[in-house]
Amino acid sequence: MGLKEALFCISDYVYMLKENTVAGQRVPVYFYISDRLFEHLEEDAIRQAANAGTLPGVEKAIYVMPDVHVGYGFPVGGVMAVDTQTGIISPGSIGYDINCGVRLVATNLSEERILPIRQELMQEILNKVPAGVGSRGRLKLSKEQLKEVAIKGARWAVEHGFGFEEDLTHIESSGTLPDADPDKVSNFAYERGAQELGTVGSGNHFVEIQAVDEIYDEHTAQKLGISVGQVVIMVHSGSRGFGHQVCVDYLKVAKDALDKYKIHIPDMQLACMPFKSEEGQSYFKAMNSAANYAFANRQILGFITADTIRRFLGVSWEELGYRVVYDLAHNIGKVERYKVDGEEKELLVHRKGATRAFPPYNPDVPPAYRDVGQPVLIPGDIGRYSFLLVGTPKSMEISFGSACHGAGRLMSRTKAKEYARKEGIEKVLSGIVVVARGKGTIMEEIPQAYKDVTEVVKVVDALGIAKLVARLKPIGTLKG
Repeated sequence: MGLKEALFCISDYVYMLKENTVAGQRVPVYFYISDRLFEHLEEDAIRQAANAGTLPGVEKAIYVMPDVHVGYGFPVGGVMAVDTQTGIISPGSIGYDINCGVRLVATNLSEERILPIRQELMQEILNKVPAGVGSRGRLKLSKEQLKEVAIKGARWAVEHGFGFEEDLTHIESSGTLPDADPDKVSNFAYERGAQELGTVGSGNHFVEIQAVDEIYDEHTAQKLGISVGQVVIMVHSGSRGFGHQVCVDYLKVAKDALDKYKIHIPDMQLACMPFKSEEGQSYFKAMNSAANYAFANRQILGFITADTIRRFLGVSWEELGYRVVYDLAHNIGKVERYKVDGEEKELLVHRKGATRAFPPYNPDVPPAYRDVGQPVLIPGDIGRYSFLLVGTPKSMEISFGSACHGAGRLMSRTKAKEYARKEGIEKVLSGIVVVARGKGTIMEEIPQAYKDVTEVVKVVDALGIAKLVARLKPIGTLKG
């Protein structure tokens, strides 16, 4: 019997894999998924989640979001928490693109104003915003300057003219993680990151101009400054080669540490080390450094995109109405407190392709949103929708304060290219305005390559993990 047959539905949108289904599995695994999405659930993704349940110190359960697909060691969409005293930290369970995340910027512009000029505007954004494999930004930083970025995060960008002080109040952790130590980052990571700050990167990363298409919760939308027909900017990017190299470096450290700490794992991609060990703390501090690089990267990207639009239209900042709604992290490990079996514990929460969804009055929710909950940004694909939600108290009970992070891939990049060639890229992208420096990236990122994000967010809304606020539709997309 395969693992998919071992999953059983315990309630609407909840499938469970019992503990000990896989040898050594300490905790159950919950898949939050609809029947329609269940059809696309990969056997390997189930096994990866079950394998993570064998790791030392893992607490309560592994939670898997509806955008799940196979990742490196741990599935994308996976959430795992371990006791900080007895548990491990796993680089592969956080991911290569540390703090890959999403930023939403509001404007005063209307959809009617942008639609007639969207092709020309997107071309101008393509000219001004560096994107694609090997792209280099306008900044070329020394190692010492990059160390400052690794410590200050988004604040470094604001201090250097990329944004405004108030931006920082609408970013997860204010855009600066305090546990960063740039001396734990390798020289090669600094070399890779030297010219990539302020660049989109490749793959599924993007800068997108969107319009607010539908409001589900008027009160919360007003609190977030969102209304129908309003133009917004969404940025999806991470820590580029800097964060990738941190993961590469510490995966090697983790593999070497297994024998030292007598840790037995079912898959070498789950290589890990005790969180409190010297190796574990070094990775944690390097990971936070890379996360701060990513916060700075999105701060710069959001600002230069808004500035490009402003200059293209010939309007002032006041007329543009630039305002950061929120910026959040995926692919990150954070120390947080949760109740487990009635006892409050300090846990290290690994979120890989998952985002925080903290409820109203949580101290980590920015004061402006304290009474409605943390904004949750769920991007879709270039042809369909993205969504804005807010976190709820339920998330703290059934997902370690987490929600999904996107649509989730359905096709591999190779299969997406084959499909685009077979159907014809013009037909596949009919009516969609998308710009990139190469056709190959666009072919990899066609809408058909992704699950329907509407189905994905339906699950987290129905479960009460996050509450739907607004739907956003693409006007034009810059792909990396």
